Amino acid sequence: MRTIWHIFVRTVFWSFERGTWPYDLAVALIVIFVLLSPRSWFHDQPPLGPAPHAAMVELRDADPSDGTRTYRVSAKLLLSSAKVPESELEHKLHEAVRQNVETLQKSRFEIVRIEPIRADDGSIAYYDVSIKP
Repeated sequence: MRTIWHIFVRTVFWSFERGTWPYDLAVALIVIFVLLSPRSWFHDQPPLGPAPHAAMVELRDADPSDGTRTYRVSAKLLLSSAKVPESELEHKLHEAVRQNVETLQKSRFEIVRIEPIRADDGSIAYYDVSIKP
C-alpha cells in the first residue's frame, strides 16, 4: 500500500527524472488524452455570424449638409439595465460609438439626439444616436 501511495505522490508532483519509464509513460498518457479526447467534451465551437461588436454599432443615416450622422447602437453594448439616467446614458453611448466606429476613435464629436428604439416586448433594443463632428 505504501508503494502505491509513493507512486501516486511522485506522479502527481511530477518528480520522476526525464528518460525513466514512469516519466515516459506519463507523457504518453497525456499525449494520448490530448489527441483522442472528443471535441464535444470541451464545447470548442467557432463563433458564427459577424464579430460581436461589428453588428452592434452601424451607420444608419448621414446628412452631408450639416455633417450629422446617425448610428444605431445596440442596447446590449451598454451592458446595463434599460433604466440609466440621461446624463450617464449619453456618456455611455458616446464611449460606445467612439470605441466601435473606426473613423471616430481619434476625433471629437458631440451627441445631438438620442432616440430609443423599443422591441416588441417594450424593452429598449437599440438607440439611434445622432452625432455632429
